[in-house]
Amino acid sequence: MNSCVRGTALALAVVSTAVSLASCGSGAGDTSGPGSARTIGVLLPDSTTARWEARDRPLLEQRIRQLCGDCTIEHADAKGDVAIQQEQMDASIAHGVDAIVLAAVDARAIGASVRRAAAAHIPVIAYDRLAEGPISGYVSYDGQEVGRLQGKALLTAMGAKAHGGRIVMMNGDPGDPNALSFKQGALSELQGKVTIAKQYDTPLWSRQTAALNMSGAISALGADRIDGVYAANDGLAAGSIAALRADKVSPLPPVTGQDAELSAVRRIVGGEQYMTVYKPFGPEAAAGGAMAVAAARGQRLDAVATRRVKTRSGAEVPAVLLTPVSVTLATIKGTLVKDGVYTLGQICAPPLAGDCHKAGLT
Repeated sequence: MNSCVRGTALALAVVSTAVSLASCGSGAGDTSGPGSARTIGVLLPDSTTARWEARDRPLLEQRIRQLCGDCTIEHADAKGDVAIQQEQMDASIAHGVDAIVLAAVDARAIGASVRRAAAAHIPVIAYDRLAEGPISGYVSYDGQEVGRLQGKALLTAMGAKAHGGRIVMMNGDPGDPNALSFKQGALSELQGKVTIAKQYDTPLWSRQTAALNMSGAISALGADRIDGVYAANDGLAAGSIAALRADKVSPLPPVTGQDAELSAVRRIVGGEQYMTVYKPFGPEAAAGGAMAVAAARGQRLDAVATRRVKTRSGAEVPAVLLTPVSVTLATIKGTLVKDGVYTLGQICAPPLAGDCHKAGLT
């Protein structure tokens, strides 16, 4: 294994280096001896989606440091750009890191970089998104279950219109395998019950593209002919709602979401969005960090992984697939507030004080 003591800092956009402690033996479960420190790359897709920098990154780094006190962490944000992330992967490989945690901007496009890492004997842990190529492990939430939760919630919110009503599906990035899983899960609940009047894929999960597509759906179908909106995540929900508002659609149809962004939770309180899907960041980051440390040490991942998943090439890899949680107005307090994700002060800040009181949140 390569030492984490390197001559030149990795040429990444943003680099975060862990504080070195006495030895890896100070971390829980650490069996490395002196002089066997490791370097782990943490490559995240962007900083525009709140979760990556605010939640995943600090939790991943915390877990890695717990397990390996003198492991060095080198972090980069790809700014939503496939080419930038490919350059960051190549820089990590050239630098000789011991393992990479990768949340891919585009799971397919990054495949060649993953193959180069494997050729250099650098294990890659696919984080949240199942990157193509010879990855060593995968950590995420069960994507089909996310879609099923969204589909079930949408049908509940549509009430009588859940039988024969017309919906618009705002699916995620076609380059993200998770988006396909979400869609499959949602369709397992929606098909045969509602009419899918319009359906869109959304490259790079762009809320601006979602807004444009929703405007097109309104023009084609009519403002009063949309009974529900399946939005694959909270960003797409925000774009869809902005378009519905701009076209003066009233009342708003129920809209789904995912990621439990604060802005989405506030939209739920304000009656603009019906639900979101909460994927607790702690368990995912804990598993991702543990896999990264084990991979960097050349250890088997089966001690961390509870399942196996099949990659696009047909290979099976160790995986941790966690269970997501549906959040509606009635469950905000018992999930996000209870877990300390947000305080009631954050959620119920003006002008939502009245809505929070009416909902029994305050």
